[in-house]
Amino acid sequence: MTENTINPIKFSLDPKSGVPFYKQIILQVEMAIADKRLVNGDQLPTVRSLAVDLSINPNTVARSYNELEIRGIVHTQQGTGTFISDKVVELDEIKREKVLASISRSFISKAGSYGFTLKEIIEYLQTIEGGKE
Repeated sequence: MTENTINPIKFSLDPKSGVPFYKQIILQVEMAIADKRLVNGDQLPTVRSLAVDLSINPNTVARSYNELEIRGIVHTQQGTGTFISDKVVELDEIKREKVLASISRSFISKAGSYGFTLKEIIEYLQTIEGGKE
């Protein structure tokens, strides 16, 4: 088994989305598997370390890991950790687009409240993509 230390998944939670935190964690793991950022054998952070990183209750992380294990997406080895299984996870474009739309709306709304225009946001994002930041 390998541990994904080169490009670990970066979890983040949106308290304003209305989606429970445990479901956000599950979706982020599924998306990372679907786009190959996580592969069979990669190790997820420990329950405690992810809970500390996200400033949430460890039971919330444990609930998401348990759900992923029930679905066969991960397997846990007592005392060793939680690892990505060989189950194939595919997310259709509609689901991916919904996630992106939700993230984008939230970001654009927040930037707009600070007075940034959509044109300024797009120009800045193009600058970042081009590595000119």
